[in-house]
Amino acid sequence: MFKKTHIASAIVLAFTCQLSYAQDEVTNTPPDSTDDIEVIQVSGIRGSLNKALDEKRASVQIVDAIVAEDIGKFPDNNVVEALQRVSGVQTTGRGGGEVSSVSIRGLSDVHTTVNGRDIFTGSGRDVSLQDIPASLLSGVTVYKTRSARQVERGIAGSIDIKTQRPFNFDGKKVVLAARGIYSDQPDKVDPNLSMLLSNRWDVDGAGEFGALVNVSYSKTHYRDDTLAAGAALPYFTNQPATGFRPYSPIPRTLGAPGNETSVWQSLENGLPTTPGSALDVNGQSAEYLLGRDAVFGNSFSGERKRPAITASFQWAPNDTLELTAEGFYTGYRNESQNSLWHAFSYNDNVGIETPVTYDDTNVIKQRQTLSADGFVSGDATSQKTDTYLYALGAKWQASDYLTINSELVYQKSDYESDFLAMRFNRATFPTLNVDYNNGGGVPAVVYEDDPNTPVNEADMSAVANWNAADLYDNGDGNSGDSIAFTFDAEYLFGGTYIDKVSFGGRYEKRTAEAFTRTQNKYQPTSLTNFMSQLVEAGVSDDGSGLIYQVDDYFDGRANVFNNFIAADGGYLLDNVDAVRAVYGFNKEDKYKTFDIEEDSYALYSTMNFYLFENISGEVGARYVKYNQDMKFQSLLSKNPAQYDQTVESESINKLLPSLSLNWNITEDIVGRVAYTETLRMPNYADLSSVARYEDPITKAQEYGTGSTGNPNLQATESKNYDLSLEWYFADTSSLYASYFKREIDGLVISSRRNVVREGDDGETRPYVVSFPGNASDGELSGLELGLVYFPENLPAVLDGLGMQASYTNLDSSQDTPDFDSLGNIIGYTETSMTGVSDESVSVVGIYERESFDMRLSYLWRSAFYSGTTDATFANPLQIWNRPEQSLDFQVSYDVSEELTVTFDATNLLDDKYQTYYGEGNENLFNAGSSIFSRTFALGARYSF
Repeated sequence: MFKKTHIASAIVLAFTCQLSYAQDEVTNTPPDSTDDIEVIQVSGIRGSLNKALDEKRASVQIVDAIVAEDIGKFPDNNVVEALQRVSGVQTTGRGGGEVSSVSIRGLSDVHTTVNGRDIFTGSGRDVSLQDIPASLLSGVTVYKTRSARQVERGIAGSIDIKTQRPFNFDGKKVVLAARGIYSDQPDKVDPNLSMLLSNRWDVDGAGEFGALVNVSYSKTHYRDDTLAAGAALPYFTNQPATGFRPYSPIPRTLGAPGNETSVWQSLENGLPTTPGSALDVNGQSAEYLLGRDAVFGNSFSGERKRPAITASFQWAPNDTLELTAEGFYTGYRNESQNSLWHAFSYNDNVGIETPVTYDDTNVIKQRQTLSADGFVSGDATSQKTDTYLYALGAKWQASDYLTINSELVYQKSDYESDFLAMRFNRATFPTLNVDYNNGGGVPAVVYEDDPNTPVNEADMSAVANWNAADLYDNGDGNSGDSIAFTFDAEYLFGGTYIDKVSFGGRYEKRTAEAFTRTQNKYQPTSLTNFMSQLVEAGVSDDGSGLIYQVDDYFDGRANVFNNFIAADGGYLLDNVDAVRAVYGFNKEDKYKTFDIEEDSYALYSTMNFYLFENISGEVGARYVKYNQDMKFQSLLSKNPAQYDQTVESESINKLLPSLSLNWNITEDIVGRVAYTETLRMPNYADLSSVARYEDPITKAQEYGTGSTGNPNLQATESKNYDLSLEWYFADTSSLYASYFKREIDGLVISSRRNVVREGDDGETRPYVVSFPGNASDGELSGLELGLVYFPENLPAVLDGLGMQASYTNLDSSQDTPDFDSLGNIIGYTETSMTGVSDESVSVVGIYERESFDMRLSYLWRSAFYSGTTDATFANPLQIWNRPEQSLDFQVSYDVSEELTVTFDATNLLDDKYQTYYGEGNENLFNAGSSIFSRTFALGARYSF
C-alpha cells in the first residue's frame, strides 16, 4: 500500500514494533514494506505476552501493554478487568458484578482514548471504561510517560484502547463467541455474546478496500450486600456538663446560628481516644465518649445491559494514501433496587444502658438503645447512556520523507437517570443491642421483641412495624458533544543526530450540559392504609406489590437479621402516576443546571534524535489553551418557575515540555529516562455554582449538608520524573524496574464553608457546604518491578509453564486542610493521596500446551485512603479501605482449529471488602463490610 524505499525499509526495521501515538497512530503495517522481514506468528497466552513485550521494548515512551491472545479472546468482561494484570495499574470497585475503576501508579486521573481518539461519557471528560466490552479489543496500551504529540490531560497516564480493523487481517475473518456467566449472589445466569465480521478486497484500478463490524452484548444480574457502623461523634459520659443528660451527644457548637462558638470539630484523624479526654462545654471540662449514632446496611441488586458495536472501513486507493472511516457505539442500561435499612443506636428521649468501651480507650464498642427508632428505604434507579463516535481520517505518504495524518472526529454522549424512592419509618420501637465490631470489623445488630405486645417488634419483615413516610421523586441527566480536528506530520531526516521531526495541532469544540428535577414530601400513614390509597389511585393489584423483601441478607455472615422489607422500587416506577397522585405530585420536567462551551487548541513539535549509536530520545513541547464559557442555573421557586442564573468564563493556557532518553546498554538491556509535564482539567460538573442542600438524617446531627461547584477551579499540574531499566533475557521473558515521581500542584479536594438557611422542614440551621477547590499540593513516588518468565529446557510435561508478576511500592502525601465548625481552616493534616495503596502485587501463573491453556491470577493491594465522610459530625473524618485481594481462574481448550471452549471464575476468595474511619483504625473505628458475587462462566468461540 505504501511506497517502498531503502530509507523506508530501514525505518521499518528500526521501529517495526514501535508504539503508535495518540494523535498519529499508524494502524497498519503495509505488506509490501515487510517483504524482507521474517514474521514469526506466536499464538496463545505466550504469544500475547510476547507481542506486549515487543511493544514495550520498541516504544520511545515507558509503556505497558496487553494484547488479545486471539480475536475475541480477552478472558475479561470489560477493559478495567483486563487492565488488572498490568504492572503499576490498580483497580477497585468490584461492586455491581464488575471491577469499575482504574488508577495508574495510584492516581485515578487517567486519560482514555480509543484508537488514539478522545472519548467521554455524558458531560464528563473521560469514558466509563467498564462500558467498553473486552470482546471489542485487539489490545490496550498504558502510557506511563507522555510525548508532546499526545493529548496533555491525565496526570496518572493515558490508556489507549485499540479495536480491530479490517486491514489487521489477511482476508476474510469471522468470529462468533458466547458465554454464560453465573453469579452466585443473585443466583442468575447471564449471556455475553459477540460477533466479528471482516473482509478485504482488491478493487480493480482502485487499490484495496476493507470492512469490519464487531458487535457485543452483555447482560448482568448483580447483588451486593453491605453492613456498616456509622461514624463516631462525642457523647457525654454519665457525668455530663450542667444542663445536659448522661450519654447525650455533645453539641458541636453553642449559641444562636450565626453567633455560635465551636465546642468540637470533625478532624481528619479524629478526636483523642484516650480515657478521660475532655471538651470545654460552657466553661466546664466535660469528659466524652466516642460513639456511633447509627448502624445501617443495604442490599443493592439489579440488571445491567451493555450493547456495543464498532464498524471500520479502510481504503487504500494507491501505495501512498490510506483512508479510514469508523463508528463506535457503547450503550448502558441499568435498572436497580437499593433496599436500605437504618437503625438509630441513640435515642434522645429514652435512657440508654451503660455502654461498653474498648479496653484503654473512650470508644464505645457495645451499646443498648431502648425504644430505638429507624427506617427502611426502597430506591429504584433507571439509567441509560448512549455514546456515539464517528471518525474520518487519512494518512498520506507525501514523499519518501514526509507523512501526513489528519482526522475529523465527532462524538455525542447522553446520560439520563430517574430515581424514585420511598421511606418507611418505624411504627414500633424495639430495644436494640449493637456491638459495633463483633469480630473482623463486622457489627452485630440484634433487636428484642416485647412479648407483651401482639406484634413481633424484632421482625424486620413485618408490615405492622412500619409506616409509609417520605417519597423522593428525582431525575438527572447530562450530555456532551464534541467535534475535533487533528493534523499531524512527520518528516524523516535519517541523519546522524536528527532522525525525524514531528509537528501538528488539534482543535476541539466541546459542550457539556446537565439537567435535574426533584420533588420530595413527607406524608405519614400506616402501610396498609397507603396500599389502599394506591388501589384507589389506580394500581392494577391490591397494593401488596409495594412490599419488597430481602432474604438471606449478608449471606448469613454476620449476627444480624436474615430478612427485611422495603418499598419495591420497580413497582414504584411501574405505577409512578398512582404513587404521585397519592402524594399530590405532578410529573415534573428536568431543567438545565449548567451549560458549558469549551474551545481547546493545541500545537506541538517533537524531534527524535541520536546522541550516540546506542542512545536516542525525543524532545518536544506542547502548547495548549482552553477557553470556557459557562452558564449556571438554579431553581428558586416552582410555581411559578423562577431561576437564578449566573454566567462565568475562564481561560487556561500552558506550555508543556517533554524529554525522553533511551539507552540500549546491551542487546538485551534498555534504560530509559523521561521528564514530562501533564495537567488535569476540572470536571465540568465541578464548575457548576448550583448548590444543593439536605436536612440532617440522624437525631445526633445538628447541621445540614450541602454541595456546590466552583467555576474558578484551575487546572491541576504535574511534573513527572521517570527512570526505568528493562532486561529482555529471552524471547518471551523480561525483567524490568521503574522509579517515578510526581510533583502535583493544585489538587482539587473538598473544601467546606458554613451557610445558615431555612431547611425543607422549616427549621433554620447551619449547613456545612462542601465545594471543590485547588486547596492541596501533593507528591507521589514509587517503584515498579515486573517479570514475564517462561523457563526453557523444562521436562516435556512442564513445557509451557510460565508466570507474569508485578510489584508496585508507592509513597504519597498531600496537605489536607482541617476545618472548624464554622468552616474556617484551622490547620493542615498530611495524608496519603486518595486511592493510593502503598503496595500492590499481581501474580499470574500460566500453563500452556498445544491445545489448551490456563491461568490463575492473584491480585493484592494494601490499605488505602479513599476520601472523607460526613463533615458535619464524623470523627475521624477519613475513610480507609482495608487490604483487598482477588483470585481468578481461566482455562480454554481448542476442540479444533476453529472451535475453542472456555471456563473462567472470578472472585474465588469471596472476601469481604471493608472500610474504616481514620488511618490505622480498622478495628477501633470499623465502617462498612460488603460482599460481592463470585462468577463462573462457560463459553465457546468459533472462528474461521
